Amino acid sequence: MDGYLDLNADLGEEVTDDEALLTVVTSANVACGYHAGSAAIMRSVCERAAELRVSIGAQVSYDDRENFGRVARDVPFELLREQVSDQVGVLSAIASRAGTAVRYVKPHGALYHRVIDDEEQAAAVLDGSGSLPVLGMPGAFLRAAEVAGRVVWHEGFPDRGYAADGRLVPRGRPGALVDDVATIAAQALALAASVDSLCLHGDSPGAVDHARAVRQALEAAGWSLRGL
Repeated sequence: MDGYLDLNADLGEEVTDDEALLTVVTSANVACGYHAGSAAIMRSVCERAAELRVSIGAQVSYDDRENFGRVARDVPFELLREQVSDQVGVLSAIASRAGTAVRYVKPHGALYHRVIDDEEQAAAVLDGSGSLPVLGMPGAFLRAAEVAGRVVWHEGFPDRGYAADGRLVPRGRPGALVDDVATIAAQALALAASVDSLCLHGDSPGAVDHARAVRQALEAAGWSLRGL
């Protein structure tokens, strides 16, 4: 982003303080109802994001509220494409009524990690999301987006542990979650120069404090923050 950096967080999931996080982040990945959220919650987040000039992204997921979208599913291409299209369409309509617009798409949970390797599911997410820019980590999803001429933004995770291969340590394994504020801020600074956006997990304990610490550290280091 040429000297600028974005801070994003997953919002509208009914597990965090959306209002507080919206005053810190510059982009909001809004749950579209398949793993969490509802039309009323989407509307609330979009209206407040519009007031604060926070960018809106569609946080698309498997249709799996029971597992919060964190279990990989073998969904046929056509069905997954339709589900992604539905999620983007619903959020786009709500965002428009709130005076804003969906500016990018980002898969959630198991779908996020699946499309790093699964070319078919990556293509389904791309086809279902029109021409929206995409946000994610290197892999099949971003490669296919680049080939299609889509805008691609890379992200890093200050509050997650990284494995030797550069991927995130799977949830449930030791070191997967980072909860020390100083460590999170330090990792944000280390990642900042190699990504376009930093993701702060809204469902983590202390999420708001973590976000504030990261923003303060970045600004103190001279970074300019703006939404995607």
